[in-house]
Amino acid sequence: MTQPSRFPALLILGTMLTMPMTYGAAQPAVQPQKAPAPRAGEPAVPGAVAPPAGYVIGPDDVLGIVFWREKDLSADVVVRPDGMISLPLLDEISVAGLTPAELREKVMVEANKFVEDANATVVVKQINSRRVFITGSVAKPGAYPLTGSMTVVQLVALAGGLLEFAEGTKIRVMRMEKGAPVALPLNYKTFSEGKNLRQNIELKPGDTVIVP
Repeated sequence: MTQPSRFPALLILGTMLTMPMTYGAAQPAVQPQKAPAPRAGEPAVPGAVAPPAGYVIGPDDVLGIVFWREKDLSADVVVRPDGMISLPLLDEISVAGLTPAELREKVMVEANKFVEDANATVVVKQINSRRVFITGSVAKPGAYPLTGSMTVVQLVALAGGLLEFAEGTKIRVMRMEKGAPVALPLNYKTFSEGKNLRQNIELKPGDTVIVP
């Protein structure tokens, strides 16, 4: 009796072995790439924050000044009320009014007096110089950090809202413009009715909102 050929079975088995496995054990997931580790000798700079557009350094801001391969020059510093910081070897440096990029160039110029090819990084760790103030008939008067865009009404809400007997029609924003104080009015009642929406201006660092 003729034996059945094993060729079809072998062909089928070979085909199965070469087919991609779409069933059975799950394929391992692709692992996310890790951030590259700091280069040898490079100080870590944790706790950085993203400065808002137009940010310049001011008093009470906390900065990290990191020099590549120069740990003795690196430091975390707080900007003093006079706008100065103190760095190892570099001593006193005026920083108020500079952007982080401008400060980086400045410290590298100073550092090149002591080391060759100084390479620095300036990291903003805390922004304490950008504040607005609200006083008067609100639940929580005081100073509030201005880390992004904020309007008068948003600050009122952040301060807990108007008190029962607040004169919301007579709110004023006190601001310094060209060295002189100006008062910018806001009528909370008309704004809440959807009228004269432009009076709800965006606040600037140093503004004081007064709620009678």
